Amino acid sequence: MKYAWIERHKHHWPISLQCGVLNVSVSGYREHQRRKACPSPSGKRLSDDALLVHIKAVHAASKGEYGWPRIWRELRDSGVRAWKERIRRLMQQHGIKARGKRKFVVTTDSKHNLPVAPNLLDRNFQPEAPDCVWTSDITYIHTEEGWLYLAVVLDLYSRQVIGWSMQPHMHLVTDALRMAWFRRRPEHGLIFHTDRGSQYCSHAFQRTLTEYGMQSSMSRKGNCWDNAPT
Repeated sequence: MKYAWIERHKHHWPISLQCGVLNVSVSGYREHQRRKACPSPSGKRLSDDALLVHIKAVHAASKGEYGWPRIWRELRDSGVRAWKERIRRLMQQHGIKARGKRKFVVTTDSKHNLPVAPNLLDRNFQPEAPDCVWTSDITYIHTEEGWLYLAVVLDLYSRQVIGWSMQPHMHLVTDALRMAWFRRRPEHGLIFHTDRGSQYCSHAFQRTLTEYGMQSSMSRKGNCWDNAPT
């Protein structure tokens, strides 16, 4: 049992560290020790309120990832005896459920009628000097403020991120480009390589590239390897 392992090795490693490695809660271990020191009368059934406290503790310790089967196993391993159906019912009644998987969000919309630039880079990912080739892409990440889009600009020579923008919408690629330009002020002729998403093909973004004297280069349709470093 996990708690027995922790008890045997508590003088060698911190209890909190062992609980984290074994994926059990410190509060659950403390409760197990308390029950060992002051055992309950044999056969005594936990009330729904008491069992619900244990369920919530395990659910919180798993950061919301456990559903009723894993919570039942965790409680069983810690000495809390209850029928599976009872745990499932209590969790359903109180709205306790496993956190769903995050949905994949498509950030490249290539189904548009905007002009597409040729693939000038052609997978030549090793330019001879800084500020000759920049690349850019968009991703979608989870933060404490919620889901946000992140656009970055990479100097392909050094692989350094030289411009970025984070917004709750995808109209942020021009902001990332402007940051990179103000930081580096490259000479005219720089190749700016991206996918063929509508954000990069937009007239506003292309006008900004022209204003900065940059050449637009875009990956082939549906070929993510053409912008693999970014």
